[in-house]
Amino acid sequence: AEQPLAVQIFFFSFGPFGEHTVNASWVAVQEMKKLGLGNNVDLHVHEVPVEYQKVQSLVPSLWKQFHPRLIVHVGVSGMATTVTLEKCGRNHGYKGLDNSSFCPDSQCCIVGGPDCINSVIDMESVCKRVTATAGLGVAVTVSKDAGRYLCDFTYYTSLYLSRGRSAFIHVPPLGKPYSGEELGRALQAIIREMLELLDQAEDQIHCQQHIH
Repeated sequence: AEQPLAVQIFFFSFGPFGEHTVNASWVAVQEMKKLGLGNNVDLHVHEVPVEYQKVQSLVPSLWKQFHPRLIVHVGVSGMATTVTLEKCGRNHGYKGLDNSSFCPDSQCCIVGGPDCINSVIDMESVCKRVTATAGLGVAVTVSKDAGRYLCDFTYYTSLYLSRGRSAFIHVPPLGKPYSGEELGRALQAIIREMLELLDQAEDQIHCQQHIH
């Protein structure tokens, strides 16, 4: 059989903020990186400051430079008790101050952009397939609201730039209830399923390109 071409995947995980002096999302992504996704997957991992302006410069510059197959964002949610797959990003309603006490005057991601952008990846399908993975031991759920803070802001920006070829995964804080290793294994299983489903979504991506 022919060897598949290397797949570039960019992981964006957030740094410390508020009560999260150690961000579980960064720990989870590091653990997932140790496990790897196979020889044909080229992983790039970036820690993102919890600042709107840094997101507005970093995400577009990396997208334009590399045009990766998939951009995956991982963030921590203090309210989460499961690993949560976010279906969409939203453009408006950003009122919370970031780590530098800044908030966009427009309170939106992209002025003139659509209110909501869905990922081309069917998160319900990913959830079902990962949940059926024997021995994973981590609960996975799906959400339609990424929270209107830096997680949601970053996700929408990425969805807009990638024509939907992005994903966002929320993880709970470490030990509530999962360890970094458990979260890393869950991310590995989730990304593998996403890559499989992304093949099926290519036609939809081509359709969305005509919208922008």
